[in-house]
Amino acid sequence: METCKIENLYDLNETIAGALFEGAVYPWEVLPKISAFILELGATLDEEEYEKRGEDIWVAKSAVVAPTAYIHGPAIIGKHAEIRHCAFIRGNAIVGEGAVVGNSTELKNVVLFNKVQVPHYNYVGDSILGYKAHMGAGSITSNVKSDKTLVVVKDGKERIETGLKKFGAMIGDHVEVGCGSILNPGTVIGPCSNVYPLSSVRQVIPSHSIYKKQGEVAEKY
Repeated sequence: METCKIENLYDLNETIAGALFEGAVYPWEVLPKISAFILELGATLDEEEYEKRGEDIWVAKSAVVAPTAYIHGPAIIGKHAEIRHCAFIRGNAIVGEGAVVGNSTELKNVVLFNKVQVPHYNYVGDSILGYKAHMGAGSITSNVKSDKTLVVVKDGKERIETGLKKFGAMIGDHVEVGCGSILNPGTVIGPCSNVYPLSSVRQVIPSHSIYKKQGEVAEKY
């Protein structure tokens, strides 16, 4: 399960939330801690760079937020981020510097590293997206199993019990997710990998790989 370790998925210099991951081995361990972390961090943000809007919402003054977007706290919107028309941020969300949250995109309990793009009709819940990760139009994270049992991360014969009912996807730095794809609960995608459009992913994908379909993952050259 080396692919799944924080150190192998993310550059922690590319997020304001680096301290959130301290002491954790796997990124999903921090999902229950996002809300409290935002409240603690928000109170320390430079008032010359961030303004507090409503209850427990901190927005960088350089960020662009469409008037039709909805943001519920706790939330932090980073510098030069763009929150587009009708975006729905439900709370417990950290949006990194230069990130794009697109039209009708919904976020809940997430960390988006710097320059992440979820620009068109995406749902991202109980997930962490690494630096410059991009989700194509209509691609989503499915964060609850249909039978409501706890999520298990599976990599071949290896299994890790997460103890979490809600777990979307852990997406590494520079990952490209094709349009219309579904990342099922417990999905982990290593850095610099690609997922074909219209995929249904339910596994650990190594770094520098191309996911074509279930059982067909090619090395990326």
